[in-house]
Amino acid sequence: MARKKITAKNFVEQATGVRLSAHEKLCAERMKHIQESIKELSKEVKLLRSDVSKGKGAVAVLVFIGTLVASIIGFLNFK
Repeated sequence: MARKKITAKNFVEQATGVRLSAHEKLCAERMKHIQESIKELSKEVKLLRSDVSKGKGAVAVLVFIGTLVASIIGFLNFK
């Protein structure tokens, strides 16, 4: 069989196509890694929000208990 002659223009187009496909593959892998990182970070943010909400609730309870204790002590000191 006779070999097909490849012109310089065809060679450049093929080489560029190979380089682009390799670049696209690399970029796709980077994007996949970025998306996984974003998903992981959003899970962590949700956990932190719930922890902060629990902390706010605990502080509110402690303030309420402190107020009750202070009012009882104050009431007993006036007698």
